[in-house]
Amino acid sequence: MREGAYDCDVLVIGGGIVGLSTAYAITRAAPGTRVTVLEKEPGPARHQTGRNSGVIHSGIYYRPGSLKARYGVRGAAEMVKFCAEYGIAHAVTGKLIVATERDELPRLHALVQRGRENGIPVRELGIAQIGEYEPEVRGLAAIHVGTTGVCDFVAVARQLAQASGAEIRYGSQVVRVDRRPERGVAVLTAAGDVVRGQVLVNCAGLYCDEVARLTGDEPGMRIVPFRGEYYELARPDLVRGLVYPVPDPAFPFLGVHLTRGIDGGVHIGPNAVPALAREGYGWGVVRPRELAGTVAWPGAWRMAGRHWRYGAGELRRSVSRGAFTEAVRRLLPAVREEDLVPAASGVRAQAVLRDGTLVDDFLIREGARAVHVLNAPSPAATASLPIGREVARRALAVLSSV
Repeated sequence: MREGAYDCDVLVIGGGIVGLSTAYAITRAAPGTRVTVLEKEPGPARHQTGRNSGVIHSGIYYRPGSLKARYGVRGAAEMVKFCAEYGIAHAVTGKLIVATERDELPRLHALVQRGRENGIPVRELGIAQIGEYEPEVRGLAAIHVGTTGVCDFVAVARQLAQASGAEIRYGSQVVRVDRRPERGVAVLTAAGDVVRGQVLVNCAGLYCDEVARLTGDEPGMRIVPFRGEYYELARPDLVRGLVYPVPDPAFPFLGVHLTRGIDGGVHIGPNAVPALAREGYGWGVVRPRELAGTVAWPGAWRMAGRHWRYGAGELRRSVSRGAFTEAVRRLLPAVREEDLVPAASGVRAQAVLRDGTLVDDFLIREGARAVHVLNAPSPAATASLPIGREVARRALAVLSSV
């Protein structure tokens, strides 16, 4: 390809918050760089970004020194500043992490230590002090994390798209990638358009592994989709802010929690059950090709064999509102089954290695003329600004070398 034949310098696949943050970071770090974003949906943030709890996470859960810890803590402060600068709805509410069983107390104490190692202010609470924050919540002990908040991540994504100055092409589903290290990357969309760039950035979320393979790079993992089901609390006055259980460190899921959003409503969830499609937002959504791809991945079977007991509990809560209510009552005894009103579900793009390991940290890999974001689940929305800068740094380094 001749220099003049390129439609852009950097071609980003995926118009979620990470892809748009990457475009935003590139144009700020290297003004004049031509960036095009291809998004298959008619607008931004239609999947993971727009289907989560809307929580600005503090970074307390993540292993010190990990990308999640570094970007999460930094990203929380930057996200609050970004929302304030652009007038996006947000609030720094703080949250409680509550131990309801004695065997959770050591894990709660470990979170205190981890929070301090990550530079996060944490206050330890006894039984009586829990009631000062949340009168209806019950537990043996808790910690209060003051830097946690909530915001409208879809509005953030829209602002990133606008402020980036990138060309955003919605309704552009990528079906083929032709990469030639000496000539660049050409992408064919389902509509028949061909878009040519010097460097490709893969921020395709639920389809990131497939895009990597279309590019010719073997990612060494597969996305196994987990659906998170939510309820809306019919009596939102029962919850003042954000309340979380003590998470199981063996899983990258935080458990069923209570979240008062910026609209004043209270969301409860999510659980984590295998989805039968990458965008399987209900049991009735089945895509045989995608399901077959998950089943064919050896890591999916090894993961299932290792964690089937945990999965059985999640499935039970999925099919039984009564069982879901029981889980919520551990934190909020006053809740009744009829208080739970079904709400929109989300799907987490969880990277799983061949040996069945669930990838816990953000995973970014490079290929010839390509940068692939292969694992960016929660707290990716919180950390999207620093993640975007890191991906942009790598993309610009590749661009400068071609």
